[in-house]
Amino acid sequence: MTAPVLKTVTRTQGNNSALKDGTVKPEGFDLDFEEVPVLVHAFRRMVRGLEFDVCEMALTTYLCAKEHGVKFTGIPIFLVRAFHHGAILHNINRPINDPRELEGKRVGVNRGYTVTTGVWARSVLQSEYGVDLNKVTWVLSGDEHVQAYQPPSNVVPIEEGKDIEQMLLDGELCAAINIKAKHPDIQPLISNPDDKGIAAFKANGHYPINHLVVIRDEILEKYPDVAGSIFNAFAESKRIYLERLLNGKIEKPTEMDELYIKINEMVGEPLPYGIPPNLEMLENLFSTAASQQILKKPVELNKVFVPSTLDLIA
Repeated sequence: MTAPVLKTVTRTQGNNSALKDGTVKPEGFDLDFEEVPVLVHAFRRMVRGLEFDVCEMALTTYLCAKEHGVKFTGIPIFLVRAFHHGAILHNINRPINDPRELEGKRVGVNRGYTVTTGVWARSVLQSEYGVDLNKVTWVLSGDEHVQAYQPPSNVVPIEEGKDIEQMLLDGELCAAINIKAKHPDIQPLISNPDDKGIAAFKANGHYPINHLVVIRDEILEKYPDVAGSIFNAFAESKRIYLERLLNGKIEKPTEMDELYIKINEMVGEPLPYGIPPNLEMLENLFSTAASQQILKKPVELNKVFVPSTLDLIA
């Protein structure tokens, strides 16, 4: 009997390599990978058109889409984690000496207000530096993946023809979040951001989740065992990657590889999959997204994650 073929998007990276190259396959299913060079384009296509059966997805985008009725459901495969202290940038010729100076001013945001990196970066400003986010005007360079989402009144679109980096250089914005700046005068607002991220992790376990995996509800209904099979395949691919990484078998480790090595030295497993080991971080994001007026309703785990995956750990 021919195995069902699932149209799948996930960015090629260490923890997915064995899955992408066919070393690991989900039991009972074949994955037909589509390469989308700019991953956020896949997010948008999935949110607006359900174009894929299985798709990597930014976590806050997913939660927002789920709240607005998009017919897909997450499984707790948390593919990407990062610290976001370095995502907040300013013009060193127009310095911000204390993050609280952002209050009453305009801060640029790459793409939409619901972008997960932006959510976590604003959380850093609020929880670690005491910034009142409601007193900042957030200037978006793009629109939201979830078209039905309506941002709070202090979130505005960028003026037509304007560019966030140039606005920073010209003093029209005092800071910006999650932009890829090319000008040398645009630098992180928070000094030594990598060290600050590690310090936050040591102090309170702050280890943000950025991406998960979602499956179309139609596929979940048609194949009740698909969620567990996909979870196990991603978990096995991660196991192979970490075994190579932690045994020095990756010749040129990336910045992300190096982060996972550091986390492993501190606490062990650097990429935990599953709800139980990530519950505190998930609840942090749920409350953060609610406080930033991205989510309007309480999050119920058994509705935003496939129920059969709630107890799985890898």
